[in-house]
Amino acid sequence: MTTSLNIYGIHAVEQALTNNESIGKVFIQKGLSGPTFKSLETKIRQAQIPTSYVPIEKLNRLTKGNHQGVVAQISPVAFVDFETMISQAQETREAPLFVILDQVSDVRNVGAILRTAACTDVSGIIIPKTGSAPLNEDTVKTSAGGIFEVPIAKVEHIKDAIYFLQASDIQVVAITEKSNDLFYHADFTKATAIIMGSEGKGIMDSVLSLSDAKVKIPMTGQIGSLNVSVACSVCLYEIVRQRQ
Repeated sequence: MTTSLNIYGIHAVEQALTNNESIGKVFIQKGLSGPTFKSLETKIRQAQIPTSYVPIEKLNRLTKGNHQGVVAQISPVAFVDFETMISQAQETREAPLFVILDQVSDVRNVGAILRTAACTDVSGIIIPKTGSAPLNEDTVKTSAGGIFEVPIAKVEHIKDAIYFLQASDIQVVAITEKSNDLFYHADFTKATAIIMGSEGKGIMDSVLSLSDAKVKIPMTGQIGSLNVSVACSVCLYEIVRQRQ
């Protein structure tokens, strides 16, 4: 099984940035300073790569080498170009289906969503470059190989992705409890992108306002929401039901 690769050392990480490697996350030792380090830190920030400032003990556990205070995790998968992914799906499928993950930060939830996406013939997953879970070995394991079956595109801004989808005649449907309409009543037989929100905050209001429709999963028990990966599975299988 392919897993994430840890690279370490200031120059190694700098070279990975220069080569546009798919870096999922960077761990930096707390309190580091100096011009070389500051230069690297600036490049990481410009690349909008998720960063954690951690004690040296954390870095020592991540690698046995001379990490110089910096360890980067290379993603186990290659991301695809967003616009290319959309156009290829439209060329090969009558009604392509996409999933937008808005700030979903738990790696196992993302892995579970990828597994279901692979089982329901999803055309692609869309995630923001910042604020989403890194695709690491836990994501790979939870996805049961689904991570290698479904194209994944990273975008600068979810809002711009929504504009492009809508301009491409793909309806964007937000799955949110902030709606009175049940998702059973939505027409998912046409080209569709569903938005799933983060575990804690749900879909951002600025993203929600751009959607073509807002629908909810009915809740009849005492708990008012589902785990995001479970909610996504429920929605994807309703789409499968409608399309069959």
